[in-house]
Amino acid sequence: MLIFVIVVTFLGCKSTRRNPIPNIPFDITINITLPAYIDLQNVGSYAYVTGGSKGLIVYRMSYDQFVAFDRHSPAEASFNCDQPLTPREENFLELSDSCSTARFSLLDGSAIEGSDVGLRQYLTYFDGANKVRIYN
Repeated sequence: MLIFVIVVTFLGCKSTRRNPIPNIPFDITINITLPAYIDLQNVGSYAYVTGGSKGLIVYRMSYDQFVAFDRHSPAEASFNCDQPLTPREENFLELSDSCSTARFSLLDGSAIEGSDVGLRQYLTYFDGANKVRIYN
């Protein structure tokens, strides 16, 4: 009976891959009225922010909801690529990795193609006026 329980336990466990992107601690607040972040005043817009491993991309999903992802691609195994992820010209809601075929969703950071792991996401807090806190 004990062997049966052990076998069932191991067969039922899913292998989870850890995100290979370095978890660099930071806590920044941006003011979306500043010229560098003015696009974030509009729902459906994004802006680049300094922080994380290769910079961040912050997307405004709704009036009070922002998401932030590291622009370091988890698909580039050697980590020799100097290019951060960028929105695709055909669809800015997809980020592409210029060093591989990987593509990721700007809405939730999930891998669309070319990667088993999604983007490293950071926490956000909007004060309801003009400041967005991004942290981990």
